[in-house]
Amino acid sequence: MKTSFPKEKIRVLLLEGVHPVAKEVFASEGFSVTTFDKALEGNALRKALSDDGGVHLLGIRSKTTVTSEVLAASPRLWGVGAFCIGVNQIDCDAARRAGVAVFNSPFSNTRSVAELTIAEIIALYRRLLDQSSKMHKGEWDKSAAGAHEVRGLTLGLVGYGHIGSQVSVLAEAMGMRVVFYDIISKLPLGNARPCRSLDELLKASDVVSLHVPETPGTVGLIGTKQLKAMRRGAMLINNARGTVVDVGALAAAIKDGHLSGAALDVFPHEPAGKGEKFASELQGLPNVILTPHVGGSTEEAQRNIAQDVVEKLLKFMNNGSTTGSVNLPNVELPEQSSPDADAATRRRHRILHLHRNVPGVMSKINGICAELGVNIHAQYLQTNKDVGYVVLDVQEQHGKRILAGLKDLAETIRVRALY
Repeated sequence: MKTSFPKEKIRVLLLEGVHPVAKEVFASEGFSVTTFDKALEGNALRKALSDDGGVHLLGIRSKTTVTSEVLAASPRLWGVGAFCIGVNQIDCDAARRAGVAVFNSPFSNTRSVAELTIAEIIALYRRLLDQSSKMHKGEWDKSAAGAHEVRGLTLGLVGYGHIGSQVSVLAEAMGMRVVFYDIISKLPLGNARPCRSLDELLKASDVVSLHVPETPGTVGLIGTKQLKAMRRGAMLINNARGTVVDVGALAAAIKDGHLSGAALDVFPHEPAGKGEKFASELQGLPNVILTPHVGGSTEEAQRNIAQDVVEKLLKFMNNGSTTGSVNLPNVELPEQSSPDADAATRRRHRILHLHRNVPGVMSKINGICAELGVNIHAQYLQTNKDVGYVVLDVQEQHGKRILAGLKDLAETIRVRALY
């Protein structure tokens, strides 16, 4: 499909070792793609986004921070793809005000995280990490002391979303009892039972696993008070967000014997990349599993995430659809034309207009079309709290004049056309 902007001039920047399938798909579309294995920050990120006329699409994972300052210095940027679950590393409000679409992949790695959680539960209760460490040192200690089956134990899930509910099903299949707590009412799967409070869950569980996003309400969710509320000898797993657990308090609870083990994949402060030193109060403690934020890092998950995010970005660039955007109004658009369409339909132009959501904007847009004598073949509109997104399909002879008129509107944030 011919577009208003030559595809070979659309520049894509992929950071943090995004799965190679992303580059392959973008390149197959004719886009120009640059990749980096590490995150970029501050001036380095701004320079990379502005060099050679500017980047149009940015792909990141969890270590690159896209601030309002970065967005302000990147006027050519149209979209950001977060090749991960969360988007807290992106200033989504600033991106919305700038007309930059943000997409993520909230469900593609859920199975990987769920399987890691189950593996950690078994490893902790069989004390596999300590046994393996002894064997590597040449020690043979064939003993059942401290090793337990997980069948019949109670697993408490804090957060019962896509990951938590999958862990629930897998745990029940192994004979565990499952209780969960979520701030939103959720339908239990299998025999899982909801708890009325976090405190109720902590007191009822042999092992507690966290599956919550990072929000003001979850920062420091598990601290000294909550750890003391847990059963003596219980275990804690955090594969959610590093800020959810007070790591110092957890280390103290393990040292004094109140908890008998823990597994953490996320930390309040994490190295930016391979080679940087990691430090934590939990290092060297018995029956503690530490992994470098690899919960969703399986080949299957990374490929699925790459395919999902790239598909959303391509639909936005080539079709105008914002379905799946976390910050712009979601509009699912039909194909602009098809090989079976008549000649007039194939010559239609699609105008994509992001504007401040204030009274009177649609009247002005329709007034421009009326003044130009334009017949609008199709019009699509969605709004959120401060941004509106309207899409107009018009005959080709009117496209450039409408585009010019919309650019002059005071409320316009961004406008582009697909030919």
